[in-house]
Amino acid sequence: QVQLVESGGGLVQNGGSLRLSCAASGHTISDYAMAWFRQAPGKDREFVATINRSGGSTYYADSVKVRFTISRDNAKNTVYLEMNSLKPEDTAVYYCAAGSVPATLTWLYQNWGQGTQVTVSS
Repeated sequence: QVQLVESGGGLVQNGGSLRLSCAASGHTISDYAMAWFRQAPGKDREFVATINRSGGSTYYADSVKVRFTISRDNAKNTVYLEMNSLKPEDTAVYYCAAGSVPATLTWLYQNWGQGTQVTVSS
């Protein structure tokens, strides 16, 4: 079982940037595909981005493609989400997740962090 802790969230203006980090402990993340999801108030948790175990393959939701970049540093046991050109509709709690394979479905991830709030003002 791997424990995940997200950080880096905050308040940013429309068009701004943030970098989220997900620090893992208890197990090496090199054994996991990793992903970011987000959940806005009153909405379901939705897929944002995923990266395979080696970091050689990534996949993004259409809504964040080009603007967001997922990456990982297995030596540091950390996953990142670089977010640029942020929009008010990106406002949500962002969650890091670890699973067996890269996927867009929440139920395919067994390990979740507590989330970090991202708020984009208009």
